[in-house]
Amino acid sequence: MIDINLLTIILLVSVSALYLLELVKGLLTLKALDPQLPEEFEDVFDQDKYAKSQAYTREGTRFSLISRTVHFVVFMGFWLLGGFGWWDQFVTGLELGGLWTGLAFIGGLSVANYLIGLPFAIYDTFSIEARYGFNRSTVGTFISDQLKAGLLGIVLGVPFLLLLLWIFRSVPNAWLWAWGATTVLSLAISYLAPSLILPLFNQFEPMPEGELKESIEDMAAKCDFPLTEVSIVDGSKRSSKSNAYFTGFGKRKRIALFDTLVENHGTEELVGVLAHEIGHFKLKHLVQRMLLGIIQSGVIFYLLGLFTQPAEVGGATDLLCASFGVTEASVYAGLVFFLILFKPVEALLSLFANAWSRKHEFEADAYAAKAQGTPLHLVKALKKLSADNLSNLTPHPFAVFLDYSHPPMVQRLAALRSLRLERGQGE
Repeated sequence: MIDINLLTIILLVSVSALYLLELVKGLLTLKALDPQLPEEFEDVFDQDKYAKSQAYTREGTRFSLISRTVHFVVFMGFWLLGGFGWWDQFVTGLELGGLWTGLAFIGGLSVANYLIGLPFAIYDTFSIEARYGFNRSTVGTFISDQLKAGLLGIVLGVPFLLLLLWIFRSVPNAWLWAWGATTVLSLAISYLAPSLILPLFNQFEPMPEGELKESIEDMAAKCDFPLTEVSIVDGSKRSSKSNAYFTGFGKRKRIALFDTLVENHGTEELVGVLAHEIGHFKLKHLVQRMLLGIIQSGVIFYLLGLFTQPAEVGGATDLLCASFGVTEASVYAGLVFFLILFKPVEALLSLFANAWSRKHEFEADAYAAKAQGTPLHLVKALKKLSADNLSNLTPHPFAVFLDYSHPPMVQRLAALRSLRLERGQGE
């Protein structure tokens, strides 16, 4: 059974508080739904479509609350009934050896968590998303995606996890080496993803010659953006929702447009969306976020080092493991339990990260408006995206504060129009 100590109480309170926070956020989101269509969107929404967008938000929010409640109840029950201690005894009894025991412990918990979430993913994809006209994924595509993601996790995750366990078991200043290894792997994945990982899930076809490609290349040249490839992604294979992004380091810059985005938007609108993405690059947003992520992971690994060391050398792994009912403290158990302990801190850090991200979105919007000479093209594109994706136009401010990485659409459009007003341009 678990040891009821001060750390256990802190953990119980923090995990419960995070769940209650999500519950409050969801309830406030439902309460904030306004049946009155904002005037700004009257040219892209009619009343029926707006009612549909609110129904989509309502059903998605309720479903999310149910999913989170199930995960919370299962986790708390497993913890308080001694599940972590039982699982540790089971994998230890297999006598696999230190590293492989750690892999079995973490891998088994990961698989269990995946299996709990799988029915919710299936229902969300084939019921909710399908009912509102978004899902285009077949059962075969869904299964293929799951298998590919699982295989990728094994190929990349297993060797890396074994490396981390070995480092924390065997190397002095383990947190520093683990930090370095994680940073190298993250940068390598970012570099290789466009050519090796993303094509596993989507097909990337070169954009055909024509007005759109020429306009994109002209904008890239105007912004001194090192564009090497413009691709069309078969996003419609899974969803009718639209997106655009760019990937790559150095001179390997690829702009990718979902085929659904190209189908639903005119050339100037698409160039506005791409100018926004270029703005993130030119304003160093991506570099800033990457550096912040590296620094944050360094702090996490430093703290992790404290919680994977025994008390006799100044660590706290014994106390942490006891809080979860594991009598024989270990590096692998300390790693898992530290991630649970760190969740409240992670939630707090995300408030600042999301606020920073929202600021970046405003700045990238302004960059795009300046690059095009008018904000109106991007305004039109964003409004169409809101309608096509049935976006929630009236999110509660508390929900925005907690986890919106992008500003609410009404605020983005108001900021763009204020740029136009400042320059005295009319409709």
